[in-house]
Amino acid sequence: MAGGWCFRILRCLSSTSSSSYSVRHFHSGYYFRLFNSNKLLLSTCKGSHNLSCNGIKNKAIRSCFLFHSTSITLKSNSLDEQSKSDIQCPFAPPLAAQPPPFSVRYDKIDAYSAIEIALDSVVKIFTVSSSPSYFLPWQNKSQRESMGSGFVIPGKRVLTNAHVVADQTFVLVRKHGSPTKYRAEVQAVGHECDLAILVVESEEFWDGMNFLELGDVPFLQEAVAVVGYPQGGDNISVTKGVVSRVEPTQYVHGATQLMAIQIDAAINPGNSGGPAIMGNKVAGVAFQNLAGAENIGYIIPVPVIKHFLADVEENGKYIGFCSLGLSCQPTENLQLRQHFRMQPEMNGVLVSKINPLSDAYRILKKDDIILAFDGVPIANDGTVHFRNRERITFDHLVSMKKSNEMAVVKVLREGEQHEFSISLWPLQPLVPVHQFDKLPSYFIFAGLVFIPLTQPYLHEYGEDWYNTSPRRLCERALRELPKKAGEQLVILSQVLMDDINLGYERLAELQVKKVNGMEIENLKHLCQLVQSCSEESLRFDLDDDRVIVLNYNSGKIATERILKRHRIPSVMSNDLINEHNYPEAELAPLAKSSSVSCSSSPLSLSSSSLYSS
Repeated sequence: MAGGWCFRILRCLSSTSSSSYSVRHFHSGYYFRLFNSNKLLLSTCKGSHNLSCNGIKNKAIRSCFLFHSTSITLKSNSLDEQSKSDIQCPFAPPLAAQPPPFSVRYDKIDAYSAIEIALDSVVKIFTVSSSPSYFLPWQNKSQRESMGSGFVIPGKRVLTNAHVVADQTFVLVRKHGSPTKYRAEVQAVGHECDLAILVVESEEFWDGMNFLELGDVPFLQEAVAVVGYPQGGDNISVTKGVVSRVEPTQYVHGATQLMAIQIDAAINPGNSGGPAIMGNKVAGVAFQNLAGAENIGYIIPVPVIKHFLADVEENGKYIGFCSLGLSCQPTENLQLRQHFRMQPEMNGVLVSKINPLSDAYRILKKDDIILAFDGVPIANDGTVHFRNRERITFDHLVSMKKSNEMAVVKVLREGEQHEFSISLWPLQPLVPVHQFDKLPSYFIFAGLVFIPLTQPYLHEYGEDWYNTSPRRLCERALRELPKKAGEQLVILSQVLMDDINLGYERLAELQVKKVNGMEIENLKHLCQLVQSCSEESLRFDLDDDRVIVLNYNSGKIATERILKRHRIPSVMSNDLINEHNYPEAELAPLAKSSSVSCSSSPLSLSSSSLYSS
């Protein structure tokens, strides 16, 4: 139409200055609205292209639009200044970036376009990894090979999933259309968010490669294309789907709750690390699927990716996602709210437990009501407004904070409102959830094998480890909080049989509490107490009031022959040797016939069926 312009209803018409208009995309599956003095002027049926002008009461504004079946036309220079200021957009998502400005090109990116974009960006990753036996922490299991996907980002880096390269000993990458595999090194890895950065030194690899740009969090029902190298073939593959859900989800690899996007595109083993493309930008990284369900896959959204990249760029390594250190209870029950003197207009969650290692421990109290986080009101079910009519748990706001950043928390305490500034940082559990890319710690004396309790150790009891592992250890691993930094639960994992420890073999799988009457803090502390023993006897106090007593000098002699019998390379793991800074001469009496150094191969946990590798 001469003197005007047409646009498709893809997102929304936003408010602008009096001198110009800006048209923005809005998916047709959402309501399109124009407001005049907070009254509804124009709306569409959800999921329909049919437009109606019946809701427009202002004839001057209504006459400025021409209505068609799939578009509307705004007549150029047809609105006066007052009418221009009356056009507003109610969809300004507070936690997501605004959609990009309108451009002449508004055709959708299909699977063919996604392939063209990805051909010079997506790579296939070949990984060789090795994992230790947590029952025998001085030796590794046989190495295994796996494949995944990745894509190039600015700075000559390759972004992929952490589980693709977890416990790697050797990594190769291959670009599309090339028979050559290039050596890659892991620059940074974040197992919590399941992301990793690879670097390739070969300049030949980078010839013709293009990087992909990160986009925004997609809206529901927006189309995405997942590109990668899944099992079943060797060439690049593209699967299409739409966004089904955006909410915090359990990341299987890191066992953490972070924002994730659920899509109905197939994500199979090998897809992990590949980009999910929307338009010509990356909407997320494919990383896991739901076992037992059809076409339910998950991608890591851009806010999580940017947080990981910012960590690496600002600190030189991955730091982690922040936590308030709180365990909270919903306040949906009316009597509960009345008991804690909440007014009818108040909403919030009840603090039930506080991690002693958090900054909140010195400020907040049990039974406080958290009303708002950084000015964002918290509902009684613990959610906050996300965008449109979507809600998300307020933990997402916490996790997006940078380490040591301050947050303002509004609290109701004994009927009075307070505002506190709390510093946030990543918190480590008492019992580590994962132990990737590091060797397990151990210490052996007289055939007694001491280790810190970790969940990977419990996983060695099989897929049904929750029911088959020692019940008491399992409960402590999942529920207990650390009382101070560096604390560990040290257990006697097994007894390597010898004359000196005869009769103690049934005391395995118990927690060690004291050495010669002194409470132990961690495995390093236990090792120090044993090495510095000046008494004739060495006493270990265990759970259930069990006691082990050994002659110290006889124990040192027995340790040598036990290590030799079981072909154990060292009396302790490398991390303890380095912390103690023991010279080889001091270790010789304990392991004369053994090499001091342990295998340097990294470890890995077995892959879960929930995520692709």
